[in-house]
Amino acid sequence: MGELIDHQKQTSLDSLSQELQKLLQTSPSGKASAFETDFVGFERLFRRFLLESGNAIQWTKIDKLPDNAVIGYDDLRKPEDLNVIADMLNKLVVVKLNGGLGTSMGCTGPKSLIQVRNDLTFLDLTVHQIEQLNLTYGSDVPLVLMNSFNTNDDTAKVLHKYKSRKVRILTFEQSRFPRIDRETHMPVAKNLNSAANDVWYPPGHGDFYQAIYNSGLLDKFISEGREYCFMSNIDNLGATVDLNILNFLLQSSQSGGTHEFVMEVTDKTRADVKGGTLIMYEKKLRLLEIAQVPKDHVDEFKSISKFKIFNTNNLWVNLNAIHRLIKSKSMPLEVIVNHKSLDNGHNVIQLETACGDAVRNFNGAIGINVPRRRFLPVKKCDDLLLVMSNLYKIHDGTLTMNSLRQFPSVPLIKLGDQHFSKVRDFLRRFASIPDMIDLDHLTVSGDVTFGKGVVLKGTVIIIANHGDRIDIPAGSLLENKIVSGNLRIMDH
Repeated sequence: MGELIDHQKQTSLDSLSQELQKLLQTSPSGKASAFETDFVGFERLFRRFLLESGNAIQWTKIDKLPDNAVIGYDDLRKPEDLNVIADMLNKLVVVKLNGGLGTSMGCTGPKSLIQVRNDLTFLDLTVHQIEQLNLTYGSDVPLVLMNSFNTNDDTAKVLHKYKSRKVRILTFEQSRFPRIDRETHMPVAKNLNSAANDVWYPPGHGDFYQAIYNSGLLDKFISEGREYCFMSNIDNLGATVDLNILNFLLQSSQSGGTHEFVMEVTDKTRADVKGGTLIMYEKKLRLLEIAQVPKDHVDEFKSISKFKIFNTNNLWVNLNAIHRLIKSKSMPLEVIVNHKSLDNGHNVIQLETACGDAVRNFNGAIGINVPRRRFLPVKKCDDLLLVMSNLYKIHDGTLTMNSLRQFPSVPLIKLGDQHFSKVRDFLRRFASIPDMIDLDHLTVSGDVTFGKGVVLKGTVIIIANHGDRIDIPAGSLLENKIVSGNLRIMDH
């Protein structure tokens, strides 16, 4: 590598390398090779962390997006011929990012195994979607799960139930990197035999490109004649295979105008002001995240008038291009420094990357401004309430907005963290999920429960103060109401 590096940073690099070599000596039998591969990746990331401190984005260098940088979804053509569609689908791989745990929603194990609708999990819905594609068109679209060491074993235990389904499910594990001490920058782990998971971390979804290359799956899919992967977070229930986008990509390739990378973006609302956006920077398309924005420009970044779109993290990426960039070590990604405190009080940092940041490395990269329905993430129980309600209908594993809803936008839901943040507590508070077809805004705070058959319309605010409890009676209609104080309904 040709960077100039000062003595102190070189010393840090050398010390880290020595510590990693010591750790390798403690590797369990048969696992040294996997750890060695991970450590090579970590050293590369650590080197970039040392060399690239400070703001990588200079605000004054941001240019306006050219008109052709983001195209409208409505401009895409829909393929009609069933044989053509089958051929198209056989050039596709669907990848779901499955490395996250359900801890933020009070669940143990992989987030993909949380039940979200009709007793079906995120993974159930995903398998159903891909199977329906394969059955409808006679195609063989594989489903690939990128697991982390946190989710790999638990995911493997449930995959057997899909054996009879018409979908090939393959998995690979992303890297396992060592957390490092905030002061010394040395690994916290002292022994690779240790069962303690808190000294390791999965380094963000930007690790996808290297990890799928290392797994051998990338070569396998290219040898099968597959051209693109469609990658998304498994908790985004709107991220289904879109034939219009796939058709656009394959048609462009045939006419010599290959788009190696497509990022699905959608119009920003007030709820999305922190989402990353596309910018033009030094004549390249770049993803700008809020963490990269200088403090005095944060309000400008959040402005809906200046930055009108945000990244859904639904990405379409050319497989041969990934292979080329990884093999030639031409996939620089911005290092995200994440500060953590372990349970024992130890202050550590973990170095991560984001998969959308790769947009700058690919030829012909563009954004497609997709309808909001393609962004339906379930991050909190607020989102779970939406997808469990009659706002959505489910068909073949896909959620679609109920046609009875008169507005395309979804209601704004704010549920109090203390009583509604954990799935189990959340479910206990609803005898049945309310009718929300005509709801605009719901705020619930405090100890509140809902009886069966409640209907919510317009703006509804329910606030039980500390020590009070509010039971919304069965069959209630609340339209543009504020409910506060104390309301107990007792069975007799």
